[in-house]
Amino acid sequence: MVKLSNTEIRKLDDAARAGWLYYVGGNTQDEIAKKLNISRQSAQRMVALSVSQGLIKVRLDHPIAKCMDLAEKLKSRFGLDSCEVVPSDPSEPSSTLGLAQAGAAEIERHLKSEQPKVLAMGTGRVLRSCVDELRTVDCPQHKIVAMLGNMALDGSASPYDVVVRMAEHTNAKHYPMPLPVLPRSIEEKEQLHAQQNITGNLKLAKDADVTFVGIGSLGEKSPLHIDGFIDAQELKELQDLGAVGEMISWVFDKNGKLLDCTVNQRVASTPLKTNANKQIYAIAAGEEKVLAILGAVRSNMISGLITNEYTAERLLSID
Repeated sequence: MVKLSNTEIRKLDDAARAGWLYYVGGNTQDEIAKKLNISRQSAQRMVALSVSQGLIKVRLDHPIAKCMDLAEKLKSRFGLDSCEVVPSDPSEPSSTLGLAQAGAAEIERHLKSEQPKVLAMGTGRVLRSCVDELRTVDCPQHKIVAMLGNMALDGSASPYDVVVRMAEHTNAKHYPMPLPVLPRSIEEKEQLHAQQNITGNLKLAKDADVTFVGIGSLGEKSPLHIDGFIDAQELKELQDLGAVGEMISWVFDKNGKLLDCTVNQRVASTPLKTNANKQIYAIAAGEEKVLAILGAVRSNMISGLITNEYTAERLLSID
């Protein structure tokens, strides 16, 4: 079998999605064009490609069919506006393989807009992988703003900051957040937030048209702990309070409730809150993150989820 490039794989996935929407979902080509943010002609070509490549028979003969069914169930169960489920490797069901490509595809859908947009970005390993998958495009009409800083208290920086890297791919104006993830005190946070350039960036992030964040667990592999933002004692205290996950360092329990804790009092990142005019996508998968993702989809902090088959099935199995 000829090994396909990432671009060819993405093209087939788009064709499979369009084919599923047309033949299974009963959508017209105009409706498909609107949902996928493409022209009607592109939608027509994608549907045709899904047939010519053998992806469509009586039903969609492609793993994405099951994925899209799981996505619809997650949307219905948790009231999400959007959801994408990528296939899982049967030998490694908790692998994040495919998340980066799916996340990059969603980011690119927004970058293709001729209308100027503000894209707010979190940090982390998965988001960095998404940005690394982006094709180089010239879209100076957009702005890219960081949701949070990436500095530890010792002054070192996380290698998983994405805003500068994303700007290199897009030629868009970018706005980093020159802040520690967790200032030493509430007073220090307030002083930092009072700085004019920080105030402007926080407002830009808060009012962004679309936001992308990762979801971190608060188990043994907690990124907050591994990357040096909290110590072992602070992690233990959060776990004792019922913390299961965090998004841009905001800590929450399995029901999606933000905890009354010192971390949330000190966290310097932009608060996450959905509204009708703003899309907030979380990108995450894996067994160690199941409870964290469950809390995230139960909260009012995200409106969209990109995950994998294994994780989707685990989420749907929990009452």
